[in-house]
Amino acid sequence: MSLSLNPSQPLTSMLKGGTTTQSSSDATLRNITASRQLSTIVATSLGPNGMNKLVVNHLEKIIVTNDCATILKELEIEHPAAKMLSLASQMQDEECGDGTNLCVSFAGELLAKTEELLRMGLHGSEIISGFKKACDATLNEYLPSLCSDNVSDVRSKEELVRVVTPVIMAKQYGSEAVLAPLIAEACLTVMSSSNRVSPDSVRVCKIMGGHVGLSHIVRGMVIQRGAEGTITKATDAKVTVFSCGMEASATEAKGTVLMQNAEDLKGYNKSEETKMDEIIKSIANTGTKVVVSGGSISEMALHFLQKYDIMVVKIGSKWDLRRLCAAVNATALVRLGPATPDEMGHCDAVTVKEMGGRHVTIFSQDDPDARSCRLSTIVLRAATNSLLQDLERAVDDGVRCIETACKDGRLVPGAGATEMELARRVQQLGDTSPGLDQYAIRAFGQAMEFVPRTLAENSGRGASNVLAALYAAHSQGGVSVGVDIDGSKEGIKDVQGDIMDLLTTKMSSLRLAVDATLTVLRVDQIIMSKPAGGPKMQ
Repeated sequence: MSLSLNPSQPLTSMLKGGTTTQSSSDATLRNITASRQLSTIVATSLGPNGMNKLVVNHLEKIIVTNDCATILKELEIEHPAAKMLSLASQMQDEECGDGTNLCVSFAGELLAKTEELLRMGLHGSEIISGFKKACDATLNEYLPSLCSDNVSDVRSKEELVRVVTPVIMAKQYGSEAVLAPLIAEACLTVMSSSNRVSPDSVRVCKIMGGHVGLSHIVRGMVIQRGAEGTITKATDAKVTVFSCGMEASATEAKGTVLMQNAEDLKGYNKSEETKMDEIIKSIANTGTKVVVSGGSISEMALHFLQKYDIMVVKIGSKWDLRRLCAAVNATALVRLGPATPDEMGHCDAVTVKEMGGRHVTIFSQDDPDARSCRLSTIVLRAATNSLLQDLERAVDDGVRCIETACKDGRLVPGAGATEMELARRVQQLGDTSPGLDQYAIRAFGQAMEFVPRTLAENSGRGASNVLAALYAAHSQGGVSVGVDIDGSKEGIKDVQGDIMDLLTTKMSSLRLAVDATLTVLRVDQIIMSKPAGGPKMQ
């Protein structure tokens, strides 16, 4: 251990070898630059006409998507300040599903405005104070006052389709007419009596082949493998689920069986067959038509199951086994034997079908009013694996959107209309505020212009002309006028009742963006230890 201290480099000589430091304004500007570069990557993916990113991760897997949370997850960001924005996006994705791009892009725009203010001579504390005042006014006063609609009935399919359509349009523009009704119907199927939706109750089954229009919903579960044996159909069936395998159990200790002649050998095999026959017969006597096993199925067990006309399905994943139990309302047994009536499930139809050149087993409940089905499955069809993955991400975001709408159904105008009105009001607040933080408040409002400007640019329209038209419309009271991506010559239209966003999603996205920005601005020194381990594999 060295007790010497280098006066010229007191900090690095005090710390362990390999430690790097950045301090003062240099660290702040470096953090801002890194965060801005990250937001620039995802900004072009904002809106229905946003561009896709092709990301090749460390496993050489190719991901083609415009979903901000997925892009940032696969980029494996190492810069500590840029990772703040990535974590904010991840939190937004977990809470609301939608609004991840808005969160990162708005944070990047705020930091870009911050760099201009720092070069003007403002201190970091004045900028932070101004951003806080503008954020409080936005979230507590301006944004709630823009609520112009709400979800009146969460059990209405039309209402849910209206809410989820803009979310799907932002991810899969052109497929919203197919996916939005499927997502709404799937959520209605699993909605509880207290009007709550659990995202885990809506599953996705991806089958390659065909096109998006062939996608459909199944009230129940779809397993991507066929049945064991020759029986491939059962109706009005009692279902028994085993988490163990269906085979003769082996002894824990090794033993030796001494056989004197052929009769002993025949009798030994016969006793095993007789025992298995008794077990399968006792299962059949309960009225079971379908048996699901979470382990291996021996040929002897399969023979007797066929003898008693019992359909057999094997599921290798314990998670899928739990979901199937929820779909048929059954209890998984850990021992091989007959189930009690309470442990058995029921399914209206169990069939094996061929989709896209592969066999799938469908457990479906036909009665739409039945409360026994706690799981629904959306079967997605597409021509490529990349498109299937992106469709699944869009469905997940749509389900989380409906989950949020069930908790708080207040809606605000979309298509950049809300952000444009907030920009106008916050800049007015800055004009009437005393002190140096008025510059930060005005910069906060100018950063809000980023959303309509980016929507216009990604749609191939002149951003300056669209922003000028929006300012003119909003100054005359048109608070619901937003960007028209494919319509009028001016590039704007009234989106009231047509394109609406959830207030909760918008508030969460803006709050996380401001929090991430303030966290980055409060950092004046970065101290990074030498990474553990050996050299990185290239």
